[in-house]
Amino acid sequence: MRRNTSISLLAMGHGCVDIYQGAVAALVPFFVSERNYTYAVVSGIVLAASLLSSVAQPVFGVLTDRWAMPWLLPVSTLLSGVGIAMSGLSGSYGLTLFCIAVSGIGVAAYHPESARVARLASRGSHSAMGCFSLGGNIGFALAPLMVSAVMGRGSLRCTPVLVLPALVGAALYMPVLRMLGRSQAGMFRTEAPRGADDMASFLKLSLAVVFRSIVFTGLSTFISLYAQQRMHDSATAGTVALFLLFLGGAVGSVLGGALANRYHRVHVSRWSYLFTVAALIGVIYIPGPAMFLFVALTSTGLYVPFSLQVTLGQDYLPTRIGTASGVTLGLTVSAGGLISPLLGHLADSTSLKTALTPLIAMPALSWLLFRALPEPVTPKPLYVASATASARQGA
Repeated sequence: MRRNTSISLLAMGHGCVDIYQGAVAALVPFFVSERNYTYAVVSGIVLAASLLSSVAQPVFGVLTDRWAMPWLLPVSTLLSGVGIAMSGLSGSYGLTLFCIAVSGIGVAAYHPESARVARLASRGSHSAMGCFSLGGNIGFALAPLMVSAVMGRGSLRCTPVLVLPALVGAALYMPVLRMLGRSQAGMFRTEAPRGADDMASFLKLSLAVVFRSIVFTGLSTFISLYAQQRMHDSATAGTVALFLLFLGGAVGSVLGGALANRYHRVHVSRWSYLFTVAALIGVIYIPGPAMFLFVALTSTGLYVPFSLQVTLGQDYLPTRIGTASGVTLGLTVSAGGLISPLLGHLADSTSLKTALTPLIAMPALSWLLFRALPEPVTPKPLYVASATASARQGA
């Protein structure tokens, strides 16, 4: 299977999984309206999706460093979909949290292994990794539209319909699994000498990703409700704001990969965070429909460095690529969900505008951390010969 084909399948499967990350935020207004949850209580749902995922992704990363587990791709995709599909069937808050947590574990199991396989299939190409990330961003962007369409025909009891993308995603990975099972043709590995890990830079990078995560999770949790308030309780305004937040991520991923082919990843990421500070001020304080433009700009700024941070982490820890992927795609990204309940409490006691204001400082802190990061030298990929090539050599 050619590189473009495998990356395309991985990207589409990534989209099917990340629909369920976006679906959590998209379901928040329905939990508020149908079950009368407060901001603080509904933040607990976001926390449930993040907490187990935060802990589990590095664990799965360590496991994938020791053993290749491509079978996790379809299995974790199904698990993430089943959890969301079951989340609306019970009025019990505890069971709802459990179902959301199950989906979070599925997402946690998926990302380290998929990032490892995508890095191999991309052969070190920033654009290919950007394409892989783009698939996830498109999934995020489609989530509010899909949830709105499904919920618009009924209530939270319609959530079982949301399992369909998981079924599609699991099917998409079958050709990838067959490719991996037949041979290692087209796969690459990275030569990483012992002692090559730059743990200090990796920790700074991880902290920068945490601050980014706080911004994105806070916005994805509350931007729909905030837009409704700003636009005279318009439910459509909330859906549009969430869609633009996720769609801007797709634009940012493509732009980040293209820029990284011309400039250093650290340099691109640093300037994107500085741009995000200004855009976020516009989201919170600029009145009227211009808010929607700033939502899209903020999301673009947050996602330009997204795939670049994954490959930076892998290059800072070249002997532990799975662990690096688990942290940059999992632990640090999910950490933002831990802050959501605090924002919810602040919003309940003051206002959503007041609660969102501290988020402005987060990309500024990421910018400061990136100023202290070096651009790593990317190890050269070594081609792992196919069975056919090996046989030809033996002849």
